[in-house]
Amino acid sequence: MERTNSLALPVRENLMRILLLFLLASAAFAETPNIVVLLADDLGYGDLHVYNAASKIKTPNLDRLAGEGTRFTNAHTPASVCTPTRYGLLTGRYPWRSRLKSGVLRDSDPPLIEAGRLTLPEMLKRKGYETAAIGKWHLGKSFVLLDKSKPVSAENIDWSKPEVDGPLDHGFTYYFGLAKPGWAFLEGRRPLARPSLAFDVTNLPAFLMGPNNQKGWKSPGFEFDRMLPRFTEEAVGFIDRSAAAGKPFFLYWTPITPHRPVTPSEDFIGKSAAGVYGDFVVQLDWAVGEILAAIERNGATKDTLVILSSDNGPEIDAYRRVLEYEHYSMGDWRGVKRDNWEGGHRVAFLARWPGRYPSDRTNDETVCQTDLFATTASIVGYDLPNAAAEDSYDILPALEGKRLSKPIREATVHQAMDGHLAIRQGDWVLIDWKTGDSNRGGNGEPEWFKRERGVVAEPGDVVLYNLRDDPQETRNRVAEEPQTVGRLKALLDQYRAEGRSVARR
Repeated sequence: MERTNSLALPVRENLMRILLLFLLASAAFAETPNIVVLLADDLGYGDLHVYNAASKIKTPNLDRLAGEGTRFTNAHTPASVCTPTRYGLLTGRYPWRSRLKSGVLRDSDPPLIEAGRLTLPEMLKRKGYETAAIGKWHLGKSFVLLDKSKPVSAENIDWSKPEVDGPLDHGFTYYFGLAKPGWAFLEGRRPLARPSLAFDVTNLPAFLMGPNNQKGWKSPGFEFDRMLPRFTEEAVGFIDRSAAAGKPFFLYWTPITPHRPVTPSEDFIGKSAAGVYGDFVVQLDWAVGEILAAIERNGATKDTLVILSSDNGPEIDAYRRVLEYEHYSMGDWRGVKRDNWEGGHRVAFLARWPGRYPSDRTNDETVCQTDLFATTASIVGYDLPNAAAEDSYDILPALEGKRLSKPIREATVHQAMDGHLAIRQGDWVLIDWKTGDSNRGGNGEPEWFKRERGVVAEPGDVVLYNLRDDPQETRNRVAEEPQTVGRLKALLDQYRAEGRSVARR
């Protein structure tokens, strides 16, 4: 007679229940989080009070975001200018692997994201998310021209025809931005009003407007100081609509702030002790507060991961603010936008997800904005193909505040405006060029600033710094550390040759 183990059935049933609960919990976790990426433009590490106690700019909403989440102190952009950084963030790929080897796209350039390439919003759309890009795109679009024999310009675009190969073709279900090369708001694929009015504001200081903003075409009624408020209104509206529909949402909010044109609204003039630029940062802080309030009003705070960062370091005008206001937008770092020194690519990075990630925490783990790609896939349970995560590491353990036995990233590569690369591993950073200065032909850093920081002359073909002993990058260590130079150059060459920096699974 066959004997039956009376304990076997209950044990198997309990195991099945546990497995079922685990699978249900995993599925719920994968479907739950809204994701909001707030990407400022040219915001300096030292502009935020929470990163720089001596900042002349009050940023209470950003400080609150840090207090309710984690403040990363060693976060980097993949490039020190905007177009390549945005490409890297949305694709998880170092931008120097694209066709853009240096500089940024012009308004007339074709799209940079390759056809068929998986993007962060496309990944989330496949998971059932509503996905919105609101603000600056700067990754190229295509327009129908009135005269194909003439170049792309506001006068030669047939504005009655939709633009193509823009945000809506790379994973976003909603887009509200600018109809560049004209200054006009664009919703979906068409401008709200055609940029038909010529304008000339060359009488305004270049440090406020920038060389590309002083002349051009705009739509009737378009004013520069309405951009940030309008982008904020659109972000709030998208959150409200998505919450009402009961769908998870991904918001990629990219205002042109505090990038030139530096045009704060009248209500914010005089609100900082760092001039009109500081006032613009105060208004950015207000805008972030409005978005956080919309999330809270919709009861979505505990269901929403919010990340705030910048596309690169502060504009070169930061040196002028040091002299005029004793305000250091670059913080304690050396370098500004375009440079391969730390100030060009080390940026603020705040992450908040109440109940999931620790609050009021500081984390010095080295992370890069390309990592948002693989990390998002991990959060929502998207199985990334091997080919998709070329330079994107899963930094979820750092976001969760886990104790790490070793660094998440093997190394991190930075790209300067002129296309030269630097590689960081541990305390060492090797700039594969004779200087980290990529502003004005290598003459962007003022001599008085070098003297203030105690910079020693840097002769040689490459530059090596130890960031633990010399965080302000004042002394070239190439002659003392030939083995370190050789090791880092070999690793950089390996990353170039293999087409990826993340090991295949």
